This record gives sequence, structure tokens and C-alpha cells, in this order.
Amino acid sequence: MSGLIGKKIGMTSFFDASGKNIPCTVIKAGPCVVTQIRTKENDGYEAIQLGFDEKREKSTTRALMGHFKKAKTTPKKVLAEFTRFEQGHQKKFGDTLTCDVFIEGEYIDVVGVSKGKGFQGVVKRHGFAGVGQATHGQHNRERAPGSLGASSYPSRVFKGMRMGGRMGGNRVKMINIQIMKIIPEKNLVIVKGSVPGPNGSYLILERWS
Repeated sequence: MSGLIGKKIGMTSFFDASGKNIPCTVIKAGPCVVTQIRTKENDGYEAIQLGFDEKREKSTTRALMGHFKKAKTTPKKVLAEFTRFEQGHQKKFGDTLTCDVFIEGEYIDVVGVSKGKGFQGVVKRHGFAGVGQATHGQHNRERAPGSLGASSYPSRVFKGMRMGGRMGGNRVKMINIQIMKIIPEKNLVIVKGSVPGPNGSYLILERWS
């Protein structure tokens, strides 16, 4: 299998063989259930849909309830499709996948939604320095964006101008993240560095090679 769905638990530190302290992220990867198998004959492409994390039947639509009953599993909160497989993969409805699909030391891609930071100014959003001084008649200009364009022509602000606006809350894909340690009895995967999203957010872990 090429990947799993997981949940970000939090960050910690990990000591490698040389004694170096490495910041790491703890991810609960799986168990994931195969909820659908797409084929070229029926769907035009090959993919395996996985479901992760339990969901109440009361909060599940009837259409999804039928979808999960076909796979003989309970309702799941998150569904994701994976299109890359190893040679000779054979998965069936209802199969359960755990973090055993990964190997310590290998590199994976991690996809998540970054933390939403609301409406932010140009200093935080784009790294502007501002005016840099508060003397010589400056008044409340330290964090201002400065000129936005000409006046009489073109008499408008060009699209793409770096200005204040909504920041964060975007889908982010980080590539080549190394797996430092796997704890199979707890379905935990410890990866090197940080990954997008707050604690408790859902992630997609996918093998890239």
C-alpha cells in the first residue's frame, strides 16, 4: 500500500544514534479500513479508498451508511484515495491497514491543512519590514505596506499585489519527510521535523518512492 490516513498528536524530540536531539512530530497512522476499490473498468482509474477514525451513525448520512455497510465496517470520519501501489498489491473490502506499511528510515510525503491565522497584515503575511523607524514625522506607519501603485494611471491596484488578507488554512504538502521511529503497538509514526496543521488535525501519509 502507498499510504495511510493519520492524526497529528503533537511534537516531541528524538535522540538519534549519535546523540543529536532532533525535533519530531508524533502521528497516529491508522488503523485504516479499505472502504472502496476503484478499477479502470468501472471508474477509469485505479485507486483504493481508505477510511479513518470512528464516526457516530447519528452524524452519518444514509448514503454513506450504505457505503460503509458494503465494506462491512463502521462509519469513518475521514476518507481518502491512494493511487500509487507496490507490485502485486491485493486489497479487499474491509481490510485493515496499520502503520506496518511503512519502514523506519524511509521518506514519505505528508499532506495537511495549515493552521488558520485569520486576517493578517503584510508584515506577518508577506514578511514586510515596515518603515523601520518612528521618527521624522512618521505616525502609525511602522507596519504599513507602503505604496500600492500609481495614481492617475492605471488608477487601480494590479491583481496579485501583496497586501493584507486571510492567512493559513490551506492544503500543504511536505515532501521527503523521514520516518525516525515506528511504534506498531500504538500505531504511532514519529517523523522528523514539523508537519502542517494543529494537534488533532488529520494528515495523509504517502510513500513517494
